[in-house]
Amino acid sequence: MTICLGIESTAHTVGVGIFDSGKRKVLANERRTFPESGIHPRKAADFQSEEFEGVLNAALERAGVGVKDVDLIAFSQGPGLGACLRISCVAARALSLACGKPVIGVNHCVAHIEISKFMTRTKDPLVVYVSGGNTQIIVGQKEAKGLRYHVMGETLDTGLGNFLDVFAREIGERDARDIERLASQGRNFIPLPYTVKGMDLIFGGLLTGSIRKFKGGANKEDLCFSVQETSYSMLCEAAERALALTKKKELIVCGGVAQNKRLQAMLGKVAEDWGCRFGVAPNEFNGDNGAMIAYVGCLLGKRRAIPLEKCLPIQKFRTDAFLV
Repeated sequence: MTICLGIESTAHTVGVGIFDSGKRKVLANERRTFPESGIHPRKAADFQSEEFEGVLNAALERAGVGVKDVDLIAFSQGPGLGACLRISCVAARALSLACGKPVIGVNHCVAHIEISKFMTRTKDPLVVYVSGGNTQIIVGQKEAKGLRYHVMGETLDTGLGNFLDVFAREIGERDARDIERLASQGRNFIPLPYTVKGMDLIFGGLLTGSIRKFKGGANKEDLCFSVQETSYSMLCEAAERALALTKKKELIVCGGVAQNKRLQAMLGKVAEDWGCRFGVAPNEFNGDNGAMIAYVGCLLGKRRAIPLEKCLPIQKFRTDAFLV
């Protein structure tokens, strides 16, 4: 049995999760999110630094354990914003020095995948990973020393979440959640740029075209509806092409944007058409969180512990560079 404490701080959220491998259960998953629209890395890092102690204490209290009861400390090593990543690195080192516990660096993207597989009880799915900075079509492949995820397709410019957030601010809203709300009120589809290259995606033209339509007087609700339908259709096309190639029988969507109900419905229909089982984790585990870091820490175990001098951020930590 292993109890792992996981620390997340790649972008706007500071989170602490605790996972018990013996009970195969999340004992705690506490977090605080940077309240401002958009992310200023230094301000977000300061926020995380100020909130960390409170989040840590809340997680330990909810789990009913003390720091000394924890066997491992895992932290989000990347990818992410450098200033924010340093918060989890420093916190992991400090806790390790204070309690003598081994430390494990975890790939943030892989953590999203693994917690979603755990929550949906899928074994070998095609993964659609959509977050602020990342949009990837991913498949796992077993190797001699473990499981490695390979990126079959991805965004060639900006992540889907960032695209939606930027568009929201351009039309006077806060973020992607406002796009989803307004889209539910839209009725008329407005043709917009649509760019899929094999299994790769480009959102830049869609962003430019959408802003131009808004400045030209397009109805905001109809435009949000059209932005969602277009961007999610692009993603579904890429996912469907990957399913045709891999013949996978499971499909999951994970990451912050996976909380969108319309995206879930569209990918669910793709899975149905291809005779696949579709899965999505509860929203609590799709947004950035410490529980997913703790879970991967348990999967890796003490054998993957790293020296404290190597507890450093890896801003461009590729999904396929991490072995589970």
